[in-house]
Amino acid sequence: MDNVSSGPEPQPTVAPQNSNPDPGPRAGSPGLLQCCARCLVGAPFASLVATALCFLGVALFCGCGHEALTGTKHLVETYFSKNYQDYEYLVDVIHDFQYAIYGVAGFFFLFGALLLAEGFYTTGAVRQVFGDYRATVCGKGLGATVGHKGRGPRGHRPGRSWELVCHCVGKWLGHPDKFVGITYVLTVLWLLVLACSAVPVYVYFTAWTTCNSIANPTKTAAGIGNLCTDARMYGVLPWNASPGRVCGQSLLSICKTSEFQVTFHLFIAAFVGASITLVALVTFIIAATYNFAVLRLMGRGTKF
Repeated sequence: MDNVSSGPEPQPTVAPQNSNPDPGPRAGSPGLLQCCARCLVGAPFASLVATALCFLGVALFCGCGHEALTGTKHLVETYFSKNYQDYEYLVDVIHDFQYAIYGVAGFFFLFGALLLAEGFYTTGAVRQVFGDYRATVCGKGLGATVGHKGRGPRGHRPGRSWELVCHCVGKWLGHPDKFVGITYVLTVLWLLVLACSAVPVYVYFTAWTTCNSIANPTKTAAGIGNLCTDARMYGVLPWNASPGRVCGQSLLSICKTSEFQVTFHLFIAAFVGASITLVALVTFIIAATYNFAVLRLMGRGTKF
């Protein structure tokens, strides 16, 4: 029998593949973890360093300053005056300074955290302007408030809860010019604090130098009995306080005590902490000023 061709053989049926597989969460809608990861990629290193310096400096200044004031009170009431009425005012001033130290520590903890958050948001907006990385949920909040206002009748309207949260926070932090002004005023005030913290260091250094002269009488022409430290001349005690000053070997014995040495070094550490805090504030000003300038100029379409 002849083979009759029945046309082309039927091809096996292949089930159509889904050309649009479910990719899971939409790429344009990152979750909380993706938002945090992308924010960390754009971390403001200058603000991070400044925050670390700020916390370190304030911790040194407040902790060491508090203990140094306590040591000073004990030295005065033990060696320079036996009448409580003579140093009663000094005790009140020391207590006031110690309470102020508590306030300074709390204020700088909150202000440092706030400046760090401002650094994250402004740095994210700046890198978004230069196209260093894709716009994130955290960056959109500030981008809608700094340098990009007026795009549409209602502005930026986020559609998800995390976008709304970041938008609200970004709207609150979206004023780097105000942060620059506040930090500048705080830096000027902290210069006064730094100057005040240098005064007890000078007083203790003078007493320590006098003790070295007493320990080495060949290096000075004055008699040992004439080498004194007078607490009244520094305003620590009133002029009618008795004895008010310590001279000669008595002064040398005080300088050799561990209490004097510890208090002296605590004041030095407090001064160093105040200096570190000043460096942190200046770093904050530089970083915030740069970010604000970039956002303002680029937002107006001005090219560098």
